[in-house]
Amino acid sequence: MPQSASQPVPAEQTGRPNPPPQVAPIFEQPGVLTPKGSYVLEPSVQFGYSSSNRVSLVGYTVIPAILIGLVDVREVKRNTLTGALTGRYGVTSRFELEARVPYVYRSDSTVSREVFTGSSTEKVFDATGKAIGDVELAARYQFNDGGADKPYFVSTLRFKSRTGKDPFKVVTDCVTRCLGNTTGTGLPLDLPTGSGFYSLQPGVTWLWPSDPAVFFGSFTYLRNFKRSDVSRKVINGEEALGTIAPGDILGFNFGMGMALNEKSSFSIGYDHNSVGRTKQNGVTVPGSVRTQLGTLLLGYSFRISPKTSLSLSVGAGLTRDTPDVTLTIRVPIAFF
Repeated sequence: MPQSASQPVPAEQTGRPNPPPQVAPIFEQPGVLTPKGSYVLEPSVQFGYSSSNRVSLVGYTVIPAILIGLVDVREVKRNTLTGALTGRYGVTSRFELEARVPYVYRSDSTVSREVFTGSSTEKVFDATGKAIGDVELAARYQFNDGGADKPYFVSTLRFKSRTGKDPFKVVTDCVTRCLGNTTGTGLPLDLPTGSGFYSLQPGVTWLWPSDPAVFFGSFTYLRNFKRSDVSRKVINGEEALGTIAPGDILGFNFGMGMALNEKSSFSIGYDHNSVGRTKQNGVTVPGSVRTQLGTLLLGYSFRISPKTSLSLSVGAGLTRDTPDVTLTIRVPIAFF
């Protein structure tokens, strides 16, 4: 429900802290807290497309040097469709809880050629995967009362589960193992829908109303927890991998939003994540490098009714490992 950044409702009139101004959402973390005793249901759909010469992109398979075997990968075309239902509840005027349940459908087409076969002919290997994704739980707390030319600060703590299909549980096209096996491609026969690791992400979001715009951003740190006694599935067996520790992720974003009229608003922003190297049994995996993910985002929000809004955002990847384009539609519905 976008509104002008220069017209916050005084706290003395509402009996509760001034809420941050609302802008068209383009990042995962909302800046506006749910009022006390109210809840919001937000169905959303996100489509992502990427084309890369690396078979593993951050988000699902974080250990490319481990999972890739006997193919010379030329290009990977990846389509990802995620439908999610997010619920938020205002515990107090400054504190809210959130739960998000996603369902993921993925489709990969890998253009490559098999090695050790003497063939130079490129082939296309197709794989799909669909299942529930990683369920997330979050809590947010508003530190202060902001206002016109005064910033708001909101802290966030997010926990990501392992409910999605595990990358280590999908079957890899190898009879016993990839290295030295000339009959397998080393590619997964179906695709995971989760990261395979528990993670915890603290962060802080700031919003600064400055007529006629609202400036906003956040800083986050995502801690991935290592897994021990990990093995991956191959045809007719399993291969032990030991202890896998994916790299942690440092992230920040910033943007600006403006109210176009009483019902609509527009936002533009940039989101960046720096993903650390993956370790196997305490040693950095060969070929694992720190990855930079940068996305430029544009968003538009329209208030359908006093309790319902429609938000659309478009993201364009600015680095090689970032999805080329993402389209997200959200429909938050408030219940008072």
